[in-house]
Amino acid sequence: MDWIAKHALSLTILVPFVTCLLILLVPPERKTVVRVMSAVATGITLLLSLWMCLNFDFAKGGIQFEERLEWVPMAGVSYHLGVDGVSITLVLLTAFIIFTGVFASWTIEYRTKDFLALLLFLVTGVFGVFVSVDLFFFFLFYEVAVLPMYLLIGIWGTGRKEYAAMKLTLYLLLGSAFILVGMLAVYFLSPTQTFDIPELLATAKFTFEQQRILFLIFYVGFGILAGIWPLHTWSPDGHASAPTAVSMLHAGVLMKLGAFGVLRVGMSLMPEGAQYWAPLMGTIAVINIIYGAFSAMGQTDLKYVIAYSSVSHMGVVMLGLAGMNAISLTGSTMQMFAHGIMTGLFFALVGLVYEKSHTRDILKMGGFAEKMPGIAVAFVVGGLSSFGLPGTGGFVAEFLTFWGVWKTYPWMTYIGVAGIVITATYVLRVVQKVFLGKRPDGYGDLPDARTTEWVALVVLGTIIILTGVMPRLLTDFLNVGVHDYLRLLGKV
Repeated sequence: MDWIAKHALSLTILVPFVTCLLILLVPPERKTVVRVMSAVATGITLLLSLWMCLNFDFAKGGIQFEERLEWVPMAGVSYHLGVDGVSITLVLLTAFIIFTGVFASWTIEYRTKDFLALLLFLVTGVFGVFVSVDLFFFFLFYEVAVLPMYLLIGIWGTGRKEYAAMKLTLYLLLGSAFILVGMLAVYFLSPTQTFDIPELLATAKFTFEQQRILFLIFYVGFGILAGIWPLHTWSPDGHASAPTAVSMLHAGVLMKLGAFGVLRVGMSLMPEGAQYWAPLMGTIAVINIIYGAFSAMGQTDLKYVIAYSSVSHMGVVMLGLAGMNAISLTGSTMQMFAHGIMTGLFFALVGLVYEKSHTRDILKMGGFAEKMPGIAVAFVVGGLSSFGLPGTGGFVAEFLTFWGVWKTYPWMTYIGVAGIVITATYVLRVVQKVFLGKRPDGYGDLPDARTTEWVALVVLGTIIILTGVMPRLLTDFLNVGVHDYLRLLGKV
């Protein structure tokens, strides 16, 4: 167990990566073997994540399960891993999403081996971003997490998949260019010329002017992946064209990389710059909330509804970051987790509805609950969390976020909470159109979820309820992590 404790984070990264390589050695026709290998690998990462959560030291706080190996000492690059109270919850989120995503992809027949290998390679990068505390490896894993999306959407997607894949890749590479410029500037402006974040926090003293410029660079770079307005347009197209598991990872986890990057890199290294630009961050976040909600309400494609709802909910995340107090940051980071689970469930459900009905047009649906009651119940649970009904994780996250933002920018709260009303409108409309009313002709043989399809619905639905009824399962971790960021911001 001591060995696991010392290398838990490396194992979390290596297990999916090594499995990805092993899958490449399996003959393409052995699809069941590939699926089982993927399920076992993601199950191991989930167990590792749960083990770290159970052994997290709340009294100690700070970075834990730390690993460090000098990689290129003369360039200030080290393989430095660690998690705080915020990043450990995002590691757990990623583990849940990829585990359920494998089961949601169980029925994929076309190039199954290649699809699951790329999926595991992508999640290797996601885990790496959340656990890296060296900017060089942070950026390396960030690119690993982004680039496989082009192939996953372009090959296995639907609709205008080539257009969506290219648009997504170009936008995210634009964001990467901003991030790379910012990281190189941080490196050359620091007295010790290092990429190590803890060392930068201890030794680097950036001027106010430098912080204003660098934070804005990081905000734009990471914000593109977080879906900030008006640089969000890649996201709905990418969501709508991606296969189910990729949509789950895309909305559930990848967009959180952007928000986490703003927090981990931008706000912690450039606290004065963050406070200078906070009103702009909050204003854009409010636009995200309202614009995304109205856009979702106007869609007739079921997947586009969920895609635009993600733009709206990520606005809540960014609004909480702009609040920069203990309550708003706790709400923002909890919203990352709650929205990740909820949107993962939504996209799994959309994939099932499309697979069974062969349409995503809401206007052609109706009365599906009679034939697929399990899917209908799961959709309602996700919908209730989406507009923040008490008893769901979404309620706790949004309540804390708006409560915290009220203390800093009351006018933003007035506008932001209007998004809840709009969200309730389009969610209830979708439930009514898809699952209630009269069922159109031609849908008499709709099956409910079966066997492996239940895994994602049960696991993600249960987490939504558990985090709503017992929010301390998350907030105890988040409070510890948020305190560290507040100290860097000079708020405690």
